Amino acid sequence: MREPQPGRSRPWLSRSKLDGEKIPPRYSRDGGNVSPPLEWTDAPQGTKSFVLAVEDPDAPSGMFRHWAVYDIDAQRNFLPEGTTAGAKTESLGHGVNDFGNPHYDGPQPPPGHGLHHYHFRLLAVDVETRRLDEKAAVEDVLKQAAPHVVGEAELVGTFERA
Repeated sequence: MREPQPGRSRPWLSRSKLDGEKIPPRYSRDGGNVSPPLEWTDAPQGTKSFVLAVEDPDAPSGMFRHWAVYDIDAQRNFLPEGTTAGAKTESLGHGVNDFGNPHYDGPQPPPGHGLHHYHFRLLAVDVETRRLDEKAAVEDVLKQAAPHVVGEAELVGTFERA
């Protein structure tokens, strides 16, 4: 988990079988391309919603953003496997990832490029809705959320293609 930024509360516990582990092929773009289940507890005081982003800083072109989900209700403490897959069943916002898609796209590093680290960042924010354009990029979702962050948790999973 990241250390808190000055003036912000400490991160809360984030739990997943992915933390510090290899990401199973099911969650990769070449596998099932479904998002993994994520669970958290003890959100910071003042949390009105959550933003989740998945980023790969090891991509050949620099930071590559795989997913952003925002307007996650503050009463939630998990996202099930396959969130944003299939028909939209709740009012979650979705950032457009660097593949050009408004949904989760799992790891797909270039073959032979080595081990990549996928950072799952869960931000607790002090506003209920993001009010973003439906074509907002993941980077824009994060920039808009930044001044509203009251806490952040991060876990890192790895993936490599031979």
